[in-house]
Amino acid sequence: MLIFITEINRKQFPEKLFLNEMIGDKCMAYVTELKDSVLAGRKASKEEVMRLIPEPLDELTEAANEIREHFCGSRFDLCTIINGKNGMCSEDCKYCAQSVHYQTNAGDAYPLLSTAQIYEQAKYNEERGVLRYSIVTSGKRLSSAEVDRVCESIRYIRSHCRIEVCVSFGLLDEEQFQKIRDAGASRVHCNLESSAGYFKEICSTHTYEEKIETLKAAKRAGLSICSGGIIGLGETMEDRIDMVLTVRKLGVTSVPVNVLNPIPGTPLEHNPVLSEDEVRRTVALFRFLIPEGDIRLAGGRGLFEDKGLSIFRSGANAAISGDMLTTQGITVETDRKLLGSLGYEVRLS
Repeated sequence: MLIFITEINRKQFPEKLFLNEMIGDKCMAYVTELKDSVLAGRKASKEEVMRLIPEPLDELTEAANEIREHFCGSRFDLCTIINGKNGMCSEDCKYCAQSVHYQTNAGDAYPLLSTAQIYEQAKYNEERGVLRYSIVTSGKRLSSAEVDRVCESIRYIRSHCRIEVCVSFGLLDEEQFQKIRDAGASRVHCNLESSAGYFKEICSTHTYEEKIETLKAAKRAGLSICSGGIIGLGETMEDRIDMVLTVRKLGVTSVPVNVLNPIPGTPLEHNPVLSEDEVRRTVALFRFLIPEGDIRLAGGRGLFEDKGLSIFRSGANAAISGDMLTTQGITVETDRKLLGSLGYEVRLS
């Protein structure tokens, strides 16, 4: 434990000052050592990053931001999402307002949106400088007929807009992902949510292995993959680190970080909201693990008064803008002003 020295006890207890400085120097030395190792191109191990957990927050986030600057420069990947199909989900994910297992106020359920509705939002976002647009649907997976329908929407968007299209359609197979790629989508999103060890505490209606196979199938189909999770589910920091190590092994370079926004009616409704410092520390650790990737602030960012500004200074370099699936987000206009103040340039990775 660090000992804090005032001007009074600085004179009375010089040995405490020496101890404080010695411990502080040792902490900073390890952060700097691992940072320099990552900057030199070596991958940090689980054990090395676990040692960073108790390090002073400011030193840790400053080092993470330096890694981000070195590998990513001023690049910031800003995307938006559309809730393409809402509610009536068969899965029992304990955080989700759209599950049929819980009584929540997630709004009226509706089937897959029409091409006109999906395109309208794509064009709206493109006109505001958004470069990536994700279509997200509820349920374990889209049916074959729904996949064919949404492929028509993707083709229409790509023929009328320059915006990139990302999809999150559940646990599809390689053949379905091939159709989606041929229609013009470039990326598939499928969150692992947490570590393999903790996932069973969150969901029982599908497995971690199914999620991993989904990401592998998308990659085999020639699509880039985006996968991260939710923090604040009750998991440990080790669980978070294990999750990122898993996506790193899969070749994921876009890692969404959602902060749990406890939804009334779900089993996690009483979970405390994580502090901003906890999120900053988590993001900084992730940056040590994925130095070249896009660490993307997603759901829950609006819980913080500064809309994520301090977290963007802690190693994050991407975000989902606009509304989330069932909760209000931050407008694209607000985000672009915020990013401009930080010297970021919105562009694709």
